[in-house]
Amino acid sequence: MISPGKTIGVLGGGQLGRMFSHAATRLGYRVHIYEPSAKCPAGEVSARETNADYADAEALAAFARACDVVTYEFENIPVEPLWPVEKTVRLHPHWSVLETAQNRLREKNWLRKHDFPHVPFAEVEAKGDLAAAVRKIGLPCVVKTADFGYDGKGQVKVSDDASLARAVSEFSGQRAVVEKFIDFKCECSVIVARSASGEVRSFPVAENIHSKHILDFSIVPARIAPALQTAARELAEAIAARLDLVGLLAVELFVTDDGKLLVNEMAPRPHNSGHWTMDACATSQFEQHVRAVCGLPLGDTSLTAPAAVMVNILGDAWKWSGDKLVGDPDWAAVLATPGAHLHLYGKAEPRRARKMGHFTLTGAEASATLEAARRLKARL
Repeated sequence: MISPGKTIGVLGGGQLGRMFSHAATRLGYRVHIYEPSAKCPAGEVSARETNADYADAEALAAFARACDVVTYEFENIPVEPLWPVEKTVRLHPHWSVLETAQNRLREKNWLRKHDFPHVPFAEVEAKGDLAAAVRKIGLPCVVKTADFGYDGKGQVKVSDDASLARAVSEFSGQRAVVEKFIDFKCECSVIVARSASGEVRSFPVAENIHSKHILDFSIVPARIAPALQTAARELAEAIAARLDLVGLLAVELFVTDDGKLLVNEMAPRPHNSGHWTMDACATSQFEQHVRAVCGLPLGDTSLTAPAAVMVNILGDAWKWSGDKLVGDPDWAAVLATPGAHLHLYGKAEPRRARKMGHFTLTGAEASATLEAARRLKARL
């Protein structure tokens, strides 16, 4: 056990690191952020911040020596510089988990190797025949870069010859994965925590609605059959055990029209679709991450409200005149609403499609709470 009062190092300084730091400091830990960009959201609320490139071996070694355990707040971190870190300090999750999750091809092949349900796919090497892979999978399909994609970046839907030609041009010289386009009933996610002792706890299943590839709403409980909710949690827990995870893992799932679950993506860190846990769960995903990497008993994951909806707040919510920023959102609309909880990330400037914060609205029933959340979002 790494007791409160010790130092937790976090690789990455975005909003996930910021909320992790809040949770860790409430438990008495010191947080040391390692982030290439200065004045990051997480560094602002942490005890110490190191600004250096992830490839800076000397700075990374000094950071590791100053910490009692190191974790991540996002997965797009080069793995090779972490090898010496692991020899200096405990690193949770293991770098091999990070390596699997940060590359779509490795992730898909890992799922296939271990017989977890996944979206049918084909691999394309950097100089491979993307058109042949598309023909193998069939139309419609989605072409994605193998490395470092998020929020819809690095992916193109292919449904005809014209979109195929665009994809061939855009992905020229890159490793890619071609996935079958799934006509799904809904998208869901499960956040699961696992400790070094093998203790496992998963959070209630969230139903997710995306707009332009960016998460818009997370609804809890997910509006799917109870048996499917149980199956989704068991699937996420099985994946965490197979990975020998120590920490937190988000498993994103498609629920197909015929009631099957398919794993879409995994992320070994706190996840946007788990932010509702801060206001509607006995233990937040961020506190659970702290508990898991420090060897503390895992917390209660039960709901504290019958339903909750998390709403992302993007830079689009600010008032714009063309490209000129002219005003702030109506924060009072959220703050005056019973059951609403506002979280802003301390980012220096709003930009369109940039995640600036979120709010969570609790209520008596999922669908009614979603409609109330939609109305409240519109008032921003």
